[in-house]
Amino acid sequence: MPKLALLNQAGQTVGDIILADEIFAVEPNQGVIYDVVKAQRAAMRHGTQKTKNRSEVSGGGRKPWRQKGTGHARQGSIRAPQWVGGGVAFGPTPRSYDYKINKKIRRLAIKIVLSDKVREANFIVLDDLTLESYKTKGMVEVFKNLKLTGKIMLILDEVADFVDIASRNLPNVQTTVFEHASVYDIMNNNCIVTTQKAIKKIEEVLLG
Repeated sequence: MPKLALLNQAGQTVGDIILADEIFAVEPNQGVIYDVVKAQRAAMRHGTQKTKNRSEVSGGGRKPWRQKGTGHARQGSIRAPQWVGGGVAFGPTPRSYDYKINKKIRRLAIKIVLSDKVREANFIVLDDLTLESYKTKGMVEVFKNLKLTGKIMLILDEVADFVDIASRNLPNVQTTVFEHASVYDIMNNNCIVTTQKAIKKIEEVLLG
């Protein structure tokens, strides 16, 4: 079982924590990661692109010239796609790009990326994380004590207003609860910082 040092906010070791093999020692599987990240990236697309078809553009209610005898090709409306200012044929319309990934595959992907962070020594567990105010400098001090740089993701067991607001102005810090942590988010950050309580919640959810 993976064994990590349990740190406090001052960056001091206060003990050890043993992590479950079933979650934090899972073998890599690039195929699973690819499928889940692709689905999550697709779900992030807004899908709001829109063009007007011939029934939506204004004008064109009258036939531009009579059917026969003019020498021109027959035309029914100046808002047909071949006319300048006409509607767009087969253009994009608002849609959802979301598609389903099986629950077992999503859970396996979460386990794999968490295991990767543990293997890379980019996974830090704190005994607790509390701040006395909303000020950003309190969060900066914690990261300074832990000697962290780059993109950091805080995974908490529950919403903590002081921590959330204090880290909001830090451009490379993402704060979330475990239920909202995605495979893409975990991979997209250099280091994961979590708490002892959050670890218990993660194990309860993923081993349940």
